[in-house]
Amino acid sequence: MEKMLLHENWKLREVSAGDFPETDWIPGTVPGSVYQDYLNEGKMEDPYWRVNEEQALELMKRDFEYRTVFDVPEGMLSRDEVILHFDGIDTVADICLNGQTLGHVENMHRTWEYRVKGLLKKEENELSVRISSPVNYIYDRYEKDPLIVASSDAMRGCSYLRKAHCMFGWDWGPRLPDAGIWRPVSLLGVDAARFDNVYVTQNHEPDRVTLYFQADVELLGAERLYRLGGNGAQKDAARLAQEGMEVCITVTAPDGSVQTVEAGRMQTVIENPQLWWPNGYGEQPLYSVKAELCCGGTVLDVWEKRIGLRTMTVTREKDQWGESFCHEVNGVRIFAMGADYIPEDNILPRVTPERTHELLTQAKNAHFNCIRVWGGGHYPADAFWDACDELGLIVWEDFMFACCVYDLTEEFEANIRAEFIDNVKRIRNHASLGLWCGNNEMELFLADNPAEWCLKHSQLADYIKMYEYIIPQILKEYDPQTFYWPASPSSGGSFDMPNDENRGDVHYWDVWHGNKPITEYRKFFFRYVSEFGFQSFPALKTVETFTLPEDRNIFSYVMEKHQRNQSANGKIMNYMEQTFLYPNDFDTLLYASQLLQAEAMRYGVEHFRRNRGRCMGTIIWQLNDCWPVASWAMIDYEGRWKAVQYYAKRFFAPLMISCEEEGILSQDTNVNAEPFELKKSIRLCVSNESMQDHQATVRWQLRDASGQVKEAHEEEVCVKALSSEWLEKVPLQHAQTRRDYVSYELWENGETVSAGSVLFCAPKHFAFENPHLRAEAVGSDEILVTADAYAKSVEIRNEDDTLLLSDNYFDMNPGTRRLKVLKGAPEGLAARSVFDIR
Repeated sequence: MEKMLLHENWKLREVSAGDFPETDWIPGTVPGSVYQDYLNEGKMEDPYWRVNEEQALELMKRDFEYRTVFDVPEGMLSRDEVILHFDGIDTVADICLNGQTLGHVENMHRTWEYRVKGLLKKEENELSVRISSPVNYIYDRYEKDPLIVASSDAMRGCSYLRKAHCMFGWDWGPRLPDAGIWRPVSLLGVDAARFDNVYVTQNHEPDRVTLYFQADVELLGAERLYRLGGNGAQKDAARLAQEGMEVCITVTAPDGSVQTVEAGRMQTVIENPQLWWPNGYGEQPLYSVKAELCCGGTVLDVWEKRIGLRTMTVTREKDQWGESFCHEVNGVRIFAMGADYIPEDNILPRVTPERTHELLTQAKNAHFNCIRVWGGGHYPADAFWDACDELGLIVWEDFMFACCVYDLTEEFEANIRAEFIDNVKRIRNHASLGLWCGNNEMELFLADNPAEWCLKHSQLADYIKMYEYIIPQILKEYDPQTFYWPASPSSGGSFDMPNDENRGDVHYWDVWHGNKPITEYRKFFFRYVSEFGFQSFPALKTVETFTLPEDRNIFSYVMEKHQRNQSANGKIMNYMEQTFLYPNDFDTLLYASQLLQAEAMRYGVEHFRRNRGRCMGTIIWQLNDCWPVASWAMIDYEGRWKAVQYYAKRFFAPLMISCEEEGILSQDTNVNAEPFELKKSIRLCVSNESMQDHQATVRWQLRDASGQVKEAHEEEVCVKALSSEWLEKVPLQHAQTRRDYVSYELWENGETVSAGSVLFCAPKHFAFENPHLRAEAVGSDEILVTADAYAKSVEIRNEDDTLLLSDNYFDMNPGTRRLKVLKGAPEGLAARSVFDIR
């Protein structure tokens, strides 16, 4: 099959519609979008700057046309058939070629194809894609027949359009419903037949894996696909043989050795296979599978993908607490550690394979082993999946439904069925695919109060049809080897207590949305928490990218426009007053907000990891931002690690020590009621999320605020693989609430592999001494940090805040510490700690 990309000579204009006149042509980009093209030509201001979002939204009330003129080589025209192929159109569009209407589309998540050989000519072919306003579309549909959207930040009617819901606004995203031809466009020249897709399944036995190949072949002129391999394919194989066609398959191992599948057989055995493992559990070797569709010695089409040899499922077993829920890879039960992934940019052309790989690499480097793709965005591009395969990140993939009610009309059902099939076939062979999930939070909402969400009685039944019948039916046909979960959160479906602490997965938001203190986390032992989080502001240098100096107050109009969760800036300040002294300037407030977020997530994750076996997953909301904003993101829009990402590198580390303290003076304690009578104790725990046993040394010290040691202890521990080892509870009879702290370390082979400290009061009440922090560069790749006293949450920055360090936002006893510089120049260094929040 011959492929010709149609990415040249595009132009763009607004077309006459309603009160809007036709405009002159400007250069267009494909793949691309209207916003990006207008930005490229200086036709609009940066929609992320200050409150420009409001003007940019108005632009999307207009209709647009993309047009190109192209020539077709003689070789392409001589093919038996030529197919015009769109990998993605965003979203409502009419397509014309040489004056002939090809079709109307209304789904950005689908691929679209048209047979066009009879319309093509050698020169001056004109292709037009007219894109209708997504804003007008959803408003018109909503006015005729309202549907409920659970997110108050999303534009009404967004669920009518199969477009990333978050482009219409979310509680972290702007209302910027961009439009365009967002994925590649091509001509495909086909002779006789082509592959529709190839599905590779695996059967694992000791020291061998059998690969089974199922190839669906499209014969030109035939009314259906013909299948080679799989059950009941003998008649199809005979028909293809009559046409003189065969499929030739080779498998290339990671070391480059090639194994040819025996002719006529759609299976092969891999002896001594190299297994694919999640990050932290082993390596990620990938095998290349190449299938050639041949006829009389001529190769008609080629399909090639990389796969990983592994078993992957979710284990659910009854136990003393309820029912387990955990990833199981190659027979090993994995404790999921990761974050929820949202679209990387509201202007989709800005997302490149390199940017995606960099973001996911930062996740891997912080010891993530899992990424959940949230259902309010779009199905990630192939580059995302390739990166997850290479980096060892298990992917929880939602279907693209989130917080909305849908009417399952015949037209809507046909549209989403095609969407499911397109994306399942594209994604199913990836090693990183861990499970499919039906939707985000709709079972939870409907189980809680169906009358509030369903304006029609049929919508409750439609929910069951979509997520518990249609999707399972399609997966049974197209990807039976991958686990399916009907919703997140869920206990298994059918509105059966979908946020049950003791079954399935949970979204826990009493901390943050419910204003509960972070200590609430220790009251729960979720089986798998797939959403929990805490907001913070981005770094000052990121804030400067969308503000003027006069905007830099968290309650200014601009700062509140870049905070989409209602009243959340006030919520941050509520948690702030419980924890820290009032920050004395804007920059310090941003820093303190990041520490609040980091401490909240540390408190939760460490607790859940200490209870491994009962809890088997912690997925933090959220990994990334789609624009510069105050949000739950761990890495801000400009790629800067917030404090929580550095914390995650420590609390997701395979070998981690943590402390369960008692006797803390909390914000609820009356400071005038003899707080020093609280009985204090610590209980340390070592978590080992690796495949090896570890012999290590635990050391802890009771210290005063200067860092002077008052009491010390050391003991050897043997921590079994994939376990958590509790140490004995230690009473601290002489610890002073506001003056003393405990520092603890885990040592192995003469090095500290994990460490931390704990206070017995809120930091605002602790009598910190000035640590006189100093940071100095040692060459270009090291920084030496010195403290004269205990320093909590030490932050090191350079002038432009571009440093990425081996560690940051760490607790430090008096002395020195060396940090590796991973990115940026160690120039103009500054250091601060909680002592400086005043």
